[in-house]
Amino acid sequence: MSVEPQIVKALKEAMIAKDEASLRSLRAIKAAFMEAKTAAGAKGQLSADDEMKILQKLVKQRKDSLSIYTEQKRDDLATKEKEEIEVIEKFLPQQMTAEEIKTVVQKIINDLGASSMADMGKVMGIATKQLLGKADGKEISTQVRTLLSGQD
Repeated sequence: MSVEPQIVKALKEAMIAKDEASLRSLRAIKAAFMEAKTAAGAKGQLSADDEMKILQKLVKQRKDSLSIYTEQKRDDLATKEKEEIEVIEKFLPQQMTAEEIKTVVQKIINDLGASSMADMGKVMGIATKQLLGKADGKEISTQVRTLLSGQD
């Protein structure tokens, strides 16, 4: 199911409410969707998976910026990033806990018969697809590494 109509509706509501943080965030989402639709090779449509990938990318960018701003003690900019993360995450499915991710990754490893770090690519490919929008790629990678290195 596409989240784009929800974003358009939320954007209108944010305009009426004059909610600056939401407006900033929703406009960034809309721009990212438009850019993806008009990119070379794109067919003018986004699948639900594509939308989730874009939303996750936007959250990741803001989290990276947040950590930099926090390090540099730029609280004014860090606050804006936090606000935008909160707005964007409303359109993502509920994020899984580390323990839930570990359980899913362990099942994938067992199903594939993966036994070493050489199998990491196969496991990551399947795990990333299964957990799309529900977990951060960095966390998935960490769990895969931990579980595969523990089995070496």
